[in-house]
Amino acid sequence: MSSLSYKKLIAKQFAQDFKSAIEIIELPIPEPAPDEIVIRNKFAGINAGFDTLICRGDVSYVNLTPPFDLGVEAVGEVVAIGDNVKDFQVGDAVVTTVRGGGYREYQAINANLAVKVREATPKVLTLMPTGVSALVALEQVGEMKSQEVVLVTAAAGGTGHIAVQLAKLAGNHVIGTCGSDAKGELLRELGCDRIINYRTQNLNQVLKQEYPNGVNLVFECVGKQVFDTCVDNLAVRGRLVVVGFVSEYANNIEQLTQARIYHKLFWKAASVRGFLMPLYKEYMVEARDRLLNLFYTNKLKVAVDSTPFHGIESIPAAVEYLLSGQNCGKVVVRF
Repeated sequence: MSSLSYKKLIAKQFAQDFKSAIEIIELPIPEPAPDEIVIRNKFAGINAGFDTLICRGDVSYVNLTPPFDLGVEAVGEVVAIGDNVKDFQVGDAVVTTVRGGGYREYQAINANLAVKVREATPKVLTLMPTGVSALVALEQVGEMKSQEVVLVTAAAGGTGHIAVQLAKLAGNHVIGTCGSDAKGELLRELGCDRIINYRTQNLNQVLKQEYPNGVNLVFECVGKQVFDTCVDNLAVRGRLVVVGFVSEYANNIEQLTQARIYHKLFWKAASVRGFLMPLYKEYMVEARDRLLNLFYTNKLKVAVDSTPFHGIESIPAAVEYLLSGQNCGKVVVRF
């Protein structure tokens, strides 16, 4: 096997933008160590925010020196197994969520880090780790209950459309923000109770007029003015979970001078909470298994963006596409 070669994407240097940081290299296809399996990746998930930040050296929980591998989630097929591996066979469909394992055509990985799935499809990439993040953020950080008002920003995105469904399954009234009619149609199909197109409607006005008692739980990944508006419209004891700030990923961080946030939170006993999946690892396995069960029993729909991206060379364009906010569902690249 090692006489053949494969391509992978690396960060050759730190840079402000993704394209300036990366390089495609070619290596021999690896042979498995005794405890490893070799996987031919079929699809990889695009995480444009993380990709951009890690290529700047701005991800605080990892300390990397270029060059380093890029990409996280991938789904593919086992093509070789090590001598000590008993639980996998050549031909098994598996998903992996290891940093550096995504943006490459082949990967050799410890068998304990791979999860068998029924089929190597891009929909699985939306569940792991994207869907897992949504579930853990809502339940563990947001303390999601039933019969509350839940607001999901960027609700038609890869993470957002899963969060919408999980909030509905928990018995809540769900508001979703989006930026196009096509995204609004997806949210209607997913059961969103109130859809706010921020390009044609004023988010703050809608919330003030239609939800005078405020929003109990916000799943917020946009940042900037959207974040400010959501804070202003929190209910008494409302919780806002920061799961990202995509509006600033491709730009310099906006500097503001204004009253400190406790002036808005204190009188409502409200809170703003940050979420990072690597800091909640203990919940991953249970959340993963629960999401797969919901998916396989048709209780959870998965949306994959229809824009085609093929090959390692297409990854920069896919990152740029996702940062532009055009996507409807999870963005994936096919190998």
